[in-house]
Amino acid sequence: MSRLPARSAVVAMAVLGLVGCRAKEAPPAASQTEWTDPAAHTSGFVTVNGVRLNYLDWGGTGPTLILIHGYGDNPHAFDDLAPAFTDRFHVIGYARRGHGRSEAKGPYDVATLTEDLRQLMDSLGIAKADLAGWSMGGDEVTAMAGTHPDRVGKIVYLDAGYDWADSANVIAFDSIPADLTPPPSAMTSYPSYRASHLATWFPALDDPGRVEAYIRDLVDVQPDGSVRPAMDDSAGAALYHTLLTDHREYGKVKAPALAIYAETFFDTVHGDSTQRVKNLAWERKFFAPFREGSIARIRKELPQVEVVRVPGTHADFLFVSRDRVVAAMRRFLADSAGPTRLPSPATLGRSGPPRAAARSSVPGSRPAPAPRRAPRAAAGAHRRGA
Repeated sequence: MSRLPARSAVVAMAVLGLVGCRAKEAPPAASQTEWTDPAAHTSGFVTVNGVRLNYLDWGGTGPTLILIHGYGDNPHAFDDLAPAFTDRFHVIGYARRGHGRSEAKGPYDVATLTEDLRQLMDSLGIAKADLAGWSMGGDEVTAMAGTHPDRVGKIVYLDAGYDWADSANVIAFDSIPADLTPPPSAMTSYPSYRASHLATWFPALDDPGRVEAYIRDLVDVQPDGSVRPAMDDSAGAALYHTLLTDHREYGKVKAPALAIYAETFFDTVHGDSTQRVKNLAWERKFFAPFREGSIARIRKELPQVEVVRVPGTHADFLFVSRDRVVAAMRRFLADSAGPTRLPSPATLGRSGPPRAAARSSVPGSRPAPAPRRAPRAAAGAHRRGA
């Protein structure tokens, strides 16, 4: 295994959402348990491909739409977006292995992550689905569409039409203009962490409640009220290596694609004025050229692709440009059709795939965490995106 530059590794863990390793499970603090997730979804677990995955089901009828989150994130990133599709789709999201409340268990290569998705579909009885991936979620979207074309209808890249393993991106992340690691003071309590995260990644967000469940799932609140990152450190390091070394194979994809791109990676309008200047300089020098090169590549390599640009950053465009994103996706997915459910186990002539191990009957309720891997050694950097 080759080693990437140390600074690049640290920066990527922060930028792409690697929140550090996970300590032993601890009872949540009172402030965490008293909060109730108001989102209109149910939550459950399935064991597939040797790992226990948490999934969210926003309900709805019609073709299945599966939402896949970014690196270091969790499916609650879609709590604000998913309800816009339940009138025409059955909307599902899940936490990939090593993320959210799913189990942290290797390996973490793209082939394994894609097989997780395929078996998740089997377990939930989904024969075919449209896929929408945000950031790193584009890896599974691309690989699933390329290796299992009969299981995929249309695909959507939510600021995910990037080959993160491209050397231009590695260089860009090695030159990030800010220290994105939360300060020690942010880890003293959940309110402090929440305030720090909002200031860093969502300064333009009108209502912080839109990302409350998402932020809460990024950390574990300890008995003394302090917080620790929810991601296992070894899982994060392995996923980071996959992200920046496993290239996209767009040439294998035959499905129609919609690629939505945010205007900038970091915020160049809101927040600290000095930081905004640094962000803009970095954007112009590094990420804007990488974006344009990525768009040119997918237009060349994907046979049926539509490109849409919207205002916002890599972190917040799903919120600040929600209406535009929804309109573009609904128009693109309008004629999705075909069988979306697998035959019953009796029809298949076998016992059938494993079903959900546990599922809440109360919409929006939070499941108990899945078992985790080895305890963390020390908290790592934070957050965001790919």
